[in-house]
This record gives sequence, structure tokens and C-alpha cells, in this order.
Amino acid sequence: MTTALKIAAESPLEDLVESIYRNRFGKQDLARRAAVWRVLCRDWFEAYIPRDGRVLEVAAGYCEFINNVRAGEKVAVDLNPATGLHAAPGVTVHQIAAERLEEVVPAAHFDSAFMSNFLEHCRTREQVLSVLSAVGHALRPGGRVLILGPNYAACAAEYYDYFDHHLALTDRAVAEALELSGFEVEVQRPRTLPFSFRSKLPSAPWLVRLYLKFPWAWRFFGAQFFLVARRPR
Repeated sequence: MTTALKIAAESPLEDLVESIYRNRFGKQDLARRAAVWRVLCRDWFEAYIPRDGRVLEVAAGYCEFINNVRAGEKVAVDLNPATGLHAAPGVTVHQIAAERLEEVVPAAHFDSAFMSNFLEHCRTREQVLSVLSAVGHALRPGGRVLILGPNYAACAAEYYDYFDHHLALTDRAVAEALELSGFEVEVQRPRTLPFSFRSKLPSAPWLVRLYLKFPWAWRFFGAQFFLVARRPR
């Protein structure tokens, strides 16, 4: 049985983030997703993250990255009030908008920041710049931000299948936004992972591990860009 949401015409989508997450991911196997994220962290993302460092996840959702990455200190921020319910022991969660990070985390504190499938949900390009500025403020000099997101150039036909996608972004657009925000782009890959877990490409952990070993295959199946940028020292 489906329960319809009663929404006032002026209600911002930000107020519905918990309902959107529940509707979108409620039928998925969260344990399987967590196992896939464990592989992504071990075999990919941790190459850019100090093992004992301080890590911040922006728009953490169900904490699938921050729960699985190995780090000395782990902090997550998200507007979703349910995010804290999914956080593993040792993860600190703040319910706040990403552009207001400085209200809850110290300046120049983190070695690494991570965000996945988030910037396309921003309402304006100015908001994207505000988020990147806040992340830069939270990173120590020399700290890195890792950004994973759908590349509109590679998945235009499916991009707006998600009701809360506002901005059409590509790796080049986000790289330029990073540079405008004072970052130095170190890694820029236009195609990496498939568009979503709903892809026809199998997402069993062992297949994901195999897929990561063959970057040439990303050109055929990948629809998400991956960027790594450093805050100058």
C-alpha cells in the first residue's frame, strides 16, 4: 500500500528529504549496498584518504561511505533526520545544510571530505559554490575533497528520472566550480561507476571489485564522474 504525502504548495523539497530517501531506497537491500560501499572504500577511495586522518562526509544519506571508510575521525552532515539512525559507532552526525558546515565543524580541521550524488540536488549554481566554499573552509591546507556524481553528458536520458535533481552537471562543470572555489583539481575522470544501483550492470561486491580493476570498462558502463581536488597549502 502506498501512502501519499500531503504537501503544501510552497513546501521546499529540503523538508521532504527523509520521505524522498525512504521512497527511493526503502525497497533496496541496504546490507548489499553497504557491502558494495565497503569495496568502493577499500579498493578505490581510500587511496586518497589518510588511514588515520579526519574525514568529513557531506550529504551522508544512509552513511554508506562514512561507515565503511577507515579513518581516525569520521563526521557526517545531512539534512535528513534519519541519517543519525544509520551511523555506525564512532561516526558523529550533524543535521544541517552543507553550506552551513562552519556552524558545526572547526575550520581547517579535516584531511579529507567526500560527497556522492549531491551537487545535482542543489537548486542553483550559486549554492554549489557555497557548498564548495564551506568544504574548503573545513579542510586543512593540503586537504582533499573527493566528489562522485552523475555526469549529465553520459546519462542525459536518465538524469531527470530523479524528482529532486535540479542541476545538470558534468565533470568539466564541477571541475570549473572547484577551481573558482580555490581548489586545485588533481584527478578528473568523466566516467567511472554506472548511473545508479538500479543499473542493469550487476552490483555484487565481487563484481564491483572486478569492475574497479579494469578502468577501460568505465568508458562503456560508467556514467558518474569522479573528481579529487586539493585545498592549496
